[in-house]
Amino acid sequence: MLMKTFEARSNHESSGPTGWQWWAGILLVFTIGCGPGEDTFPEAETPEEARQELLLSNGLSLNGLSLNGLSLNGLSLNGLSLNGLSTTTFHNWFQVNAALRAEVMRYLVECAVPAGSTRTYTAPSTGTTYVWTGVLGLAPSWSSGLAATTAELQVVSACLAAHANKYGLHVTVSLRGLDGANNVIATTSQELTSHTLREACFFGNLFDGSTGVFGGNDGLSLAAQQSSPRLCGLPGASSSSQCSPMVYVGSCSQYCTLDSSQSYYTSCVYNGITYRPVSTRMKPSDIATCGNGVCEQTEKSGLPAYCSADCGS
Repeated sequence: MLMKTFEARSNHESSGPTGWQWWAGILLVFTIGCGPGEDTFPEAETPEEARQELLLSNGLSLNGLSLNGLSLNGLSLNGLSLNGLSTTTFHNWFQVNAALRAEVMRYLVECAVPAGSTRTYTAPSTGTTYVWTGVLGLAPSWSSGLAATTAELQVVSACLAAHANKYGLHVTVSLRGLDGANNVIATTSQELTSHTLREACFFGNLFDGSTGVFGGNDGLSLAAQQSSPRLCGLPGASSSSQCSPMVYVGSCSQYCTLDSSQSYYTSCVYNGITYRPVSTRMKPSDIATCGNGVCEQTEKSGLPAYCSADCGS
């Protein structure tokens, strides 16, 4: 089984994406299949390969989703040319901050494209070639060269939101739900045993230029001395979002419908729109407890849950 571990990013980069260019670059990738030489499609996966380990590090910096706080209202994609990764539009978006945007593309491809398939881009100005490898395959139509369906755009948006981490900390999450073709996201016996803590639900659409993404709590409740390395499924002050511009909606059960096994959400309805969500599970051991003698990652100096009892002064 494949266990995927990603490098976490810090969210303290000073330079970030500009509004319409970020959306333009991401939307053009999803609206059509890439041109010749930009995709590599694998042989048909065996059932064993398809049941890959879906333990994903959620170290994606919020800068990758937040547009540095730019309002999602009023974004216009009028006149966008949708000709693949080789277009001037994509290049102009990418070169503004190649390091950050390569990270965004990395997570996008990992969410959308199946294991064994890649997307490749060579920057004309530098000659640097980037290869992004698929993992989850949540967008099978787009991965096969067709236009992405609405369900695929939604579930990949949810996947990106699920991987956002305000502090760029290393922690694995198990994604549960349906892919863009209504198939159940595969899980392994190890994953079901290790990641038992219901955490959050995520849904929305990052590719329509206006909706954004939403996060909700799926039952995670922390005691006064506890802290989580993931905040997007927990309310902030006055029940507001801690992961702006992601909107915190409260309890997942208020908006989302469980499948018959009560294991994952099949849909979420918010403001009259139905979305394809993903829900997340954590390892109980990733919840830190101040005073247990272990300096855990959320308790270190500089973070709100700093614990001097465990980490020293």
